[in-house]
Amino acid sequence: MSDKVYIFDTTLRDGEQSPGATMNISEKINMARQLEKLGVDIIEAGFPAASNGDFEAVKTIAQSVDNIQVAGLSRAVLSDIDRAWEAVRYAKNPRIHTFIATSDIHMKHKFNKEPDEILEMARKAVRHAASLTPNVEFSAEDASRSRWDFLVSVVEAVIDEGATTINIPDTVGYAQPGEFGELIRYLIKNVSNSSKAIFSVHCHNDLGLGVANTLEAIKAGARQAEVTLCGIGERAGNAALEEVVMALHTRKDYYDIDTSVHTEQLFPSCRRLSSTIGQPLSPYKAIVGANAFAHESGIHQDGMIKNRQTYEIMTPESIGKKGTSIVIGKHSGRNALGTKLKEMGYDLNDEQIADVFDAVKSLADKKEDIYDEDVEALVLEVAYRIHDLFKVKDLSVFSGTSGVPPHAAVILQDFRNDESNPVEIKDVGFGEGPINAVFSTINSLVGIEPELGLYSVNAVTGGADAQGAVTVHISENGLKSIGRGSDEDIIVASAKAYINAINRLERIKQEKKNA
Repeated sequence: MSDKVYIFDTTLRDGEQSPGATMNISEKINMARQLEKLGVDIIEAGFPAASNGDFEAVKTIAQSVDNIQVAGLSRAVLSDIDRAWEAVRYAKNPRIHTFIATSDIHMKHKFNKEPDEILEMARKAVRHAASLTPNVEFSAEDASRSRWDFLVSVVEAVIDEGATTINIPDTVGYAQPGEFGELIRYLIKNVSNSSKAIFSVHCHNDLGLGVANTLEAIKAGARQAEVTLCGIGERAGNAALEEVVMALHTRKDYYDIDTSVHTEQLFPSCRRLSSTIGQPLSPYKAIVGANAFAHESGIHQDGMIKNRQTYEIMTPESIGKKGTSIVIGKHSGRNALGTKLKEMGYDLNDEQIADVFDAVKSLADKKEDIYDEDVEALVLEVAYRIHDLFKVKDLSVFSGTSGVPPHAAVILQDFRNDESNPVEIKDVGFGEGPINAVFSTINSLVGIEPELGLYSVNAVTGGADAQGAVTVHISENGLKSIGRGSDEDIIVASAKAYINAINRLERIKQEKKNA
């Protein structure tokens, strides 16, 4: 047996069949090129007989990539096989992938045919495909629920007819790792001509075992894994490419198996797919999720600071991510906060760190996410005792359909010259809407015009009288700040959040100047 597993990516075929993952031809070509950059061995580009659009996509992909095999899927129907060949023949290394079901339940209820008839259909299909290309793959659909002795007969027959890759799918995610591995061993041992073909597996994830079954099959002798980026696919999806590859990579001591995948392209590839199909990566997704290399627990953070191998079995750089994230939150430890503050450029003594630590804990009880800007603001407020420069005292806003532009009257308290005796400053300004009018007026009063990067509103509580929580992100000359405010009136909450962000921005500017 080879010490290499071929990675057969079916993101563009099985993956695209999942709800919400449809791609146009241009998107498929871009993904195919990224998969080539990733280093997969075979791309299953589509099902050419399914539609003219699928045919054109497979044909165009075959013409667009160079160093990768391109497969087209077909039923064990001669016209399907011809259509697949017409699409993939333009590839430098084309493959026809034909399939037919071999389980009793499929043969009876889907085909209404006897096993001998199915066997003959498989023979004819592979014989015809092999007359077009020497690169033929045969799949026994629903193999994990098929009779093992019948599978042996079918696999022997199609290898005799010219199949060079034999795929044993767990089509409905029914198999358990131990029995699936045993099935692969049984076939390799009992199929008389098994040495003439590479055995492959295609495992669905209905019971959450797609990756486990794939790895067990590899351990049993399978040398091709059919996978998708992020595990997308029909129903609960497929075995995830990044999980299979990194399991083999991280536990080479156990599997002693290589792949051709460039692991540092895993995260960029998954991120590209997420952007293309408009489905965000779950933060808890293995390997590529936002939390995969993030640590909030104080015990974990302390271990990571001392030696990252205490809690990370692979490096984020190995999959193409920038680095580990030490997340500051209510579970964080003081040591982690001190390290974080040093990374941010603050050299605080133990007493100051303790004050900031208590403030972080208090803030974490009130809000879900704590950003670096939050920590920085707490340093300035608690460690350096810098107070707010501005507060909202009053505001009124006009907006309607009368033709008069939206405008806002804002009164601020200005503490810049005297923290105990603020000066009232007021102005009226216009805007494209009521919020824009408020922000423009505040800019005029404080004398800066930061760039607004994000504005979001969320309900703090339910019901018609829910309090609104507003978050704004602003920046000026490369300095960033986050502000938050809450009120039953969204416009008032927006003004509070904007002033909060400006106060933080001004503190950052003052601290940078002092430093």
